[in-house]
Amino acid sequence: MDPNTAQTNSTNLPPGFRFHPTDEELIIHYLKNQAMSKPCPSTIIPEVDIYKFDPWQLPEKAEFGEKEWYFFTPRERKYPNGVRPNRAAVSGYWKATGTDKSIKSGSRSVGIKKSLVFYMGRPPKGTKTEWIMHEYRLNQPISMHRPIGSMRLDDWVLCRIYRKRNAAKALNEQKDDVSAIKNEPSVISDGSEDQEQMMKFPRTFSIAHLLDLDYLGPISHLINDPDSDPNRSAHNHNLLGDFSSSLFNQQWEMNSSSAYKFP
Repeated sequence: MDPNTAQTNSTNLPPGFRFHPTDEELIIHYLKNQAMSKPCPSTIIPEVDIYKFDPWQLPEKAEFGEKEWYFFTPRERKYPNGVRPNRAAVSGYWKATGTDKSIKSGSRSVGIKKSLVFYMGRPPKGTKTEWIMHEYRLNQPISMHRPIGSMRLDDWVLCRIYRKRNAAKALNEQKDDVSAIKNEPSVISDGSEDQEQMMKFPRTFSIAHLLDLDYLGPISHLINDPDSDPNRSAHNHNLLGDFSSSLFNQQWEMNSSSAYKFP
């Protein structure tokens, strides 16, 4: 496909466009039309012989896609008189995994979906990679006239290529993110040290402990002021009792919160 044409088609896509067709839609509206030389609903799927490239080279050959890429590709025979496809690529090979899935439209089977994994090296000692392919082919291939001795098995199958994240790697990344959050300094309001210090409470404390805290000095002074009004002094004692009770409740409720620090 002409690169200039591909660029034009991509830039003409509507804003926010996402291409997430179902298996049935891929078979009925795209692969079947392609096999019968009919126009597809969109020219978003290019014609690429994917077996001439390694999977990490394919995204730049795609018409569209960020995490998955679609291609129409031919299939060649592995042996002249056989029906097994040749799945060798540049640096490795595609190996089938699991069982084939029948794609249905209503109650009628219209296609087959096969899952494959890319292995680096040569069989049987290849190294498994994270690259995955879903290959779609018609349930009843379109008969095409081919010359005697042709190695062509199918003119077109439709392939979806994507890279699957390693589960262990993803879990480690998640653990690192959680660890980073736990190790972040506790910052209250604007993050000043004075404000952070204000939120550090002893693990156990009494009224005497509270009176010894620097930032409760004014309260201590009001309570112990001999010149203060007796009624007001009693009221202040009540306030301090309420404040102490509130701190105890916060200690129990927020002990595990990163916003509070307990020595």
